[in-house]
Amino acid sequence: MALTKVLIAVKTYPSLSTKYDELVCTAGFLENGSWIRIFPIPFRKLEYDKRYSKYDWVEIDLTKNTVDFRPESYKPRSIENAFNVVGHVETHNNWKERKDIVLKKVYTNLTQLISEAKDKTIATSLATFKPAEILDFTLEQVEREWDKEKLAALKAKAQQLHLFQNAENPFDVVNKLPFKFSYRFKDDAGTISKLMIEDWEIGALYWKMLAKYDSHDRETKACEDVKKKYWDDFALTKDLHLFLGTVYESHVKNYPNPFVIIGTFHPTFPKPVKEEPQLKLF
Repeated sequence: MALTKVLIAVKTYPSLSTKYDELVCTAGFLENGSWIRIFPIPFRKLEYDKRYSKYDWVEIDLTKNTVDFRPESYKPRSIENAFNVVGHVETHNNWKERKDIVLKKVYTNLTQLISEAKDKTIATSLATFKPAEILDFTLEQVEREWDKEKLAALKAKAQQLHLFQNAENPFDVVNKLPFKFSYRFKDDAGTISKLMIEDWEIGALYWKMLAKYDSHDRETKACEDVKKKYWDDFALTKDLHLFLGTVYESHVKNYPNPFVIIGTFHPTFPKPVKEEPQLKLF
């Protein structure tokens, strides 16, 4: 059976599911540069050699996700199927090889993108977006624990299915992020928006920075470190693009803006070309 080749560009922070335990939404690009969403994927329960990294080329047996109206949405034919990693795209030459795929279609007007999402004949739900200006990086405290009923249901299921028996590859529910991180930005029409960042990397960065500290203000310091990366570095010194994706419930319920930030694309700015000094003719 033919396999689909996908360049992985997005892994969202895990969420809990009473059906699949713990899930990430994975998205990326086909070889022609078009977006594809792969969901559901029980990421952390995959064996180590079956995991995949961002900008890996993977091959997987996919089928259209018929319960999801969004045209980019596919799912593994079997939830147990492995992602076969067949290559990796590096950042050589100022990310040129990545840019050739990722930047084939770039939106600069959020109103236009939302209009396409709401148009049922198009229903765009994944996009590369270039803000005209990044205005701010913000954080807000949110609930610190997962929903107790959902968590209890998952633990009961785990005990019934002996999910915790493999001591070499144990499965524990991922910690819930206690903060919501967002970018405020302006598009090419001057429209200002604030969107939450839901990618795997920002969550992993927060927990990594938190582990560095043992003081009473360790959360504050960890958040400062996250801001240094996403504001001081990405927003102020990089050619920042945002990967946007719709939240299924927000899209199907026709929310004013169904998009969130599901990843960042942050190559350095191209170096200016030095002009050769002109020879004096006289």
